[in-house]
Amino acid sequence: MAESKEQSLDVGSNPASFSEKPSGDGYSPDHGYAENGEVKTVQLKRKLQSRHLQMIAIGGTIGTGLFIGSGGALATSGPAGTLIAYAFVGTLVYSVMVALGEMATFIPVSGAFTTFAARFVDPSLGFAMGWIYWFSWAITFALELTASGLIIQYWAPSLNIGIFIGVFWIVITILNFLPVNFYGEVEFYFCTIKIITILGFLIFGICINAGAGQHGYIGFKYWHNPGAFAPSLLEQVNNNLPLAKFVGFWSVLIQAGFSYQGTELVGIAAGETDNPRKTVPAAIKKTFYRILFFFVLTVFFIGILIPYDNKQLLNGSTSAAASPLVIAAKLAGVNILPDIINAVLLTVVLSAANSNVYSGSRILVGLAEQGSAPKLLLRTTKTGVPYVAVAFTSAFGLLGFMNESNNGGTVFDWFLNITAVAGFIAWTCINISHICFMRALKAQGMNRNDLPYKAFWQPWFSWYGMVFNVIIIFTQGFTAFMPWNTSNFFVAYISLILFAVLYFGHKIVYRQPFVKPSEADLDSGRREVEDMYFEEKIPTGPWSRFWAWMG
Repeated sequence: MAESKEQSLDVGSNPASFSEKPSGDGYSPDHGYAENGEVKTVQLKRKLQSRHLQMIAIGGTIGTGLFIGSGGALATSGPAGTLIAYAFVGTLVYSVMVALGEMATFIPVSGAFTTFAARFVDPSLGFAMGWIYWFSWAITFALELTASGLIIQYWAPSLNIGIFIGVFWIVITILNFLPVNFYGEVEFYFCTIKIITILGFLIFGICINAGAGQHGYIGFKYWHNPGAFAPSLLEQVNNNLPLAKFVGFWSVLIQAGFSYQGTELVGIAAGETDNPRKTVPAAIKKTFYRILFFFVLTVFFIGILIPYDNKQLLNGSTSAAASPLVIAAKLAGVNILPDIINAVLLTVVLSAANSNVYSGSRILVGLAEQGSAPKLLLRTTKTGVPYVAVAFTSAFGLLGFMNESNNGGTVFDWFLNITAVAGFIAWTCINISHICFMRALKAQGMNRNDLPYKAFWQPWFSWYGMVFNVIIIFTQGFTAFMPWNTSNFFVAYISLILFAVLYFGHKIVYRQPFVKPSEADLDSGRREVEDMYFEEKIPTGPWSRFWAWMG
């Protein structure tokens, strides 16, 4: 085996000026902290294996949005409306993923898409996108900790929710201070549980629909009564039923988008992935089939097993009682599932919380590298963990204790909306970055056919994703206008307002121009990867065939 090497790069220096030193950990680009020209810390390590990235790509999106939120979407839009909404948003997500995959495979750096926005479009865009995306994940961490406490209360309702917020905050924080391969292993097993649960539900749905439940054969009975589309509140305003059904469909797009958020974690993990030129494209290429299989099919079976007017779909609970998987089991006469699903929901929430801290900290590293955050955040441990960024992100999880106060819920509603819309803003910026990336390649005489991974239908697919993401961002708060409600307006658009303040504030202060395609940085982080040597790891053991199929 060829000798592996580790290289150090002074942050902010010429990307070509390296000092080499031997190491047994393999090579990776530097993300260290430089002081007085001396590198004080080691870089992030490329210790995420192919099987880790494959599971992150699959399980990163499977969370409370699918297990619980899909029930609210069904009640709002009906089975057909929900199915179309999830399928439609799935195409937008795929346009984002193939665009991100092309850039992240070519330049696999930490904090990938915020770095791409700053390099290819505008430093102010990278700044605004990075901070609102980081803030959304940091706040989501607090929300997931709260959800974990509510789930535990399903078994022990007398215990205070603050106990579990504190316990799980400590556990998740400690996990993220461990080397990145520990994160990969934890996510691997968490995602395995999610996937097994979804597969089990799909088999269960087929059996129940075919007549194994107490109601016999179901078929598409609920698509006829109460119907395939649920009319929205507009029907009460002007009695326009077709328009009411369309508005019901459109109103769940933001919920569908929230369910898909996390798919882009593949791009963030590219900076710490072993052999990114091979593993990242493998994860990206199968995203479409995973979206189709795990999301669209799950939503489809939920729609044929539960009538959209079922009262339990909108009971406001965060435990197993609100999960459409449990509701479907109860309707079929199977009463043993609630405890099992609640346990699965706990792993789902903890997996999401773990990913929140990981992704948030790596976004901070990317922001610090491009000069949009303090350089202190670049400090890493000897094992390559950016401990300052992890600690800063994790600290926001303590906001979960706000649920102990009477007014905490109102503030959390605002935070929750920021996390939902921030995902669409990030997806839009990724599409824009890819369009500018393609222009930079052309301006600098580089052929897209020579890229390690070439996305298809470009640039039209990125334009398609960008246009519809923008439309959803601006129209998702339409209920604030029927009739006008100032409070609801700010709740719906606070994330967009925050993004605009960050962008224009940075633009006014620094007055940096838009990046010219001929001057875009296509080298930093790329040439280093091209000099890497990666040992080919062939899966062995009883699961070897499965991982060969996955990779």
